[in-house]
Parts: sequence; C-alpha cells; structure tokens
Amino acid sequence: MTLKYACKQSLPVMAGYIVLGLGFGVLLEAKGYGPIWALLMSLFIYAGSMQYVAIDLITSGASLITTALMTLMVNARHLFYGLSMIDRYRNTQPYKPYLIFGLTDETYSLVCSGEVPEGIDQNKYYFFVTLLDQIYWIIGSVLGGLLGSVFTFNTTGIDFAMTALFLVVFTQQWLDTKNHISAIIGVFCSILCRWLFGPDQFLIPTMISITFLLTIFRKRLESEETHD
Repeated sequence: MTLKYACKQSLPVMAGYIVLGLGFGVLLEAKGYGPIWALLMSLFIYAGSMQYVAIDLITSGASLITTALMTLMVNARHLFYGLSMIDRYRNTQPYKPYLIFGLTDETYSLVCSGEVPEGIDQNKYYFFVTLLDQIYWIIGSVLGGLLGSVFTFNTTGIDFAMTALFLVVFTQQWLDTKNHISAIIGVFCSILCRWLFGPDQFLIPTMISITFLLTIFRKRLESEETHD
C-alpha cells in the first residue's frame, strides 16, 4: 500500500527524470563515455544538474579543487534543504543514510508536499519515494547512453525539462494544500533576488531569504496546518 502510494505520488518526477536522464546519457555518450558510466554516475553521484556539469569537468580535465568548488556552488541549496529536513528525518532509521544521500529537489518537494495519509507508513513512504526517484533517473540515463551510441540527437533546449518538472511539482503541491504562504514566499524571494543579484548569483540569496522568512512564519504555518 505504501509502495503503491509512493509510485502514484512520484509519477510527475518519473516523467521528468526519464527525459532529463536521457539527455544526460546522450551527452555523456557524445563525450566518449558509454552507458556503464551513466549507470555508475547515476548510482553513486546522483546529483541531477551536477551530473550535467560533471560531463564538462571530466572532459576538460578539471582539478579536484575546481570540481569541489563547482559542486559546492551547484549544490549549495541542499544545505538549506537539509536544515529543513532535520525534524522530518529524525526517526527514520534504518533508512536515514539513504534518505540523506538521495535528497533531490523533486524528492524534497514530494516529501514536503503534505501529510502522509492514514494507513501509510511515513518512513517507508520517504524511502520508497527517494528510491523510485533514483531508479527513474538511472533508467533514463542508461537509456540515453544506449540511444546515444546508436543515434545522433540535437539536445538543444533539453535542460528546460528540469524547469518544466519544477512547475509541475509546484502546481501539484499548490493544489494539494490549502495554505499557500510557503509557496508565495518562495516565488517572491526568487523574483526579488533574481532582480537584485542577477540570473547567475541569485540562488544562494534566495535560499537564505526563504529560510529566514519560513523561520519567522514557522509557528503560524504549523498552527494553520494543525487546523487544516
């Protein structure tokens, strides 16, 4: 029952991850790295956008320091995600190590999209959602590597699939909840920080602003969720 519910909730992520994984696999194959590399990277790195960046880092012979700094910049948002998941993941043993490793933007959205229905094991739901999302990504990336070894693709614009996936998850979360304060805060901070800092520097200020405002409104949000 829990697995079935997790499958249903993760369907939007499946659609996006398979497409994005395909793009990653195709690009990796085009650089001379076959499907086995796509499998290993998606299995042990599993970092979405960072895997795309890693293709250029690998092929350009970037140093370990450059790679570490780039990884920190691309994945800095997970520092804020992690802070907000401390209470939610507090009593999730034996799944906790994998839940921490497998936390992505889309998994975060699904885990935080609302209360788990009665009859669903919460910890197992977190685990199944995380596992299924990674499986979707692995399938997509391996298929992309296989297809890239046979066909030549024009991958221009494929990165927009990630943006489209964010919009789908955001819309579903908006429809599933009555309290939209957190969503409004996220949109407002994103627009404001992009205007203030520009498209290349706005991500970290946005996450700091969102974390600050959600901390301020935390009691009110928790109170309204209880009444709902």
